[in-house]
Amino acid sequence: MKILGISAGFHDAAVSVIDNSEILFAGHAERYSKVKNDAHINDALISDALGYGNPDLVAYYERPWIKKLQQLQSGQYHEAFDFKNFTLDQYLRKHLSVSVHQERLLRCPRRFMSHHLSHAAAGFQTSPYTKATVVVIDAIGELDTISIYGAEYVNDRAKYTKLWGQRYPHSIGLFYSAMTDRVGLKAGEEEYIMMGMSAYGGQGLGDLLKRRLVKDEHAVTFKQNLHIGVDADFMDHAENEDIAAMSQDLAENLIYNVMKRARDFRWSSNLVYMGGVALNCLANRNLGKYFENIWIMPNPGDAGSSLGAAALAYGGRLNWRSAFLGHDIDGCYPTNDILDCLLSDCIVGVASGRAEFGPRALGNRSLLADPRGNEIKDRVNEIKRRQKFRPFAPVILEELVDQYFDMPGGWTDTRYMQIVGRCRRPDLFPAIVHVDGTSRIQTVPPDGSGIRELLEKWFVITGCPMLLNTSLNIRGEPMVNDRADTNRFEQLYKVKVCS
Repeated sequence: MKILGISAGFHDAAVSVIDNSEILFAGHAERYSKVKNDAHINDALISDALGYGNPDLVAYYERPWIKKLQQLQSGQYHEAFDFKNFTLDQYLRKHLSVSVHQERLLRCPRRFMSHHLSHAAAGFQTSPYTKATVVVIDAIGELDTISIYGAEYVNDRAKYTKLWGQRYPHSIGLFYSAMTDRVGLKAGEEEYIMMGMSAYGGQGLGDLLKRRLVKDEHAVTFKQNLHIGVDADFMDHAENEDIAAMSQDLAENLIYNVMKRARDFRWSSNLVYMGGVALNCLANRNLGKYFENIWIMPNPGDAGSSLGAAALAYGGRLNWRSAFLGHDIDGCYPTNDILDCLLSDCIVGVASGRAEFGPRALGNRSLLADPRGNEIKDRVNEIKRRQKFRPFAPVILEELVDQYFDMPGGWTDTRYMQIVGRCRRPDLFPAIVHVDGTSRIQTVPPDGSGIRELLEKWFVITGCPMLLNTSLNIRGEPMVNDRADTNRFEQLYKVKVCS
């Protein structure tokens, strides 16, 4: 049975296609429309998805009526009473202009899934576990903001038992977004920048922030509805870096309280962690204190729930191999061309193979650089037009990672830039070490991938087992997706892109 999953309407729309246990395709709308965090699907994305065949079922990542109830509760009355694109049929007719695309989707039966269960299924049904504690923490989906499930397979079908939850307006994700807005960044998009900023600040007012905003840190309840912003006048004269540091510290405190609660149910020592808050790799470094084994699907936010909705409809375990599930730029991985550029200029782009499903480039849509030069970080930031304080990540041969980084416990799969660890030799690799001495680490096992072959050859030539790896895009733009994007990037930003 071929199932097409859709996540759309709020931010970062995505589509996934599965055929029984096989994941055939998963892609982001923004990569096709070129609109960052595009909320809506488009014909180019659907064309790629339908290239894998006509679906037998369409699965949507949340339930529209419950969403309307949430909008009423949050005071979004205009959205709550706007029924122009309420049904999936209306939505598809509005956002797909190619009639054959409309026809092939509209004639399919469809199922609407719980928002948090879609998150949970995207994680559990791609995980290596037969039983796991699933924690979902996001900003707001339907009504839930935190969910803890006991997940297991019964007769080869995933079963989810709700153990605990928290509901709107009490939300760690909404708190973090409110503070992102408070430091002058774009809420709902630039939380990861505030996370990087937090390393530059101090905790002087952290206890006061918690007293002013948090009602019960163990139940994760707040004194204010942070959906409409944060009222904390004592921060008016605080530096943005200090606000970021306090916010990160408080968010971690609340996340770990949720993890303690989840652990104490004693359902499983395996953790599956999903929802947009699971992208906070700084908080993720301590999850091993609560669980023995940890899995975060590389796209834990709403876009990943397109795969989760399809997984729920299917019911069984999905065969997860890698995050390279999107648009395909065919041809062999240009290892030798990349090496030549690295050895001559130290910085090069690569756009080859299938695009990554998730917000982080993992080697197929990457800007790569030698991590050893003192000037490399500033050069890459200049190309990407980013703030100079922001860190870059290392991609390293898996078997050598412990020689260069102190790795957090509990992580058996570290391929996806989901954790930070302290660098043992920051003096040797200044381009990938943040001001606090940590790095966001991506390891590559001997999996036959292009990025693995590149690292092996780079190591033989230079004795360096890692490269700087960041996404092939400019701040505010989606990652490069296809050959046309590659050509545009080269012409505008004067960086060689190998494909």
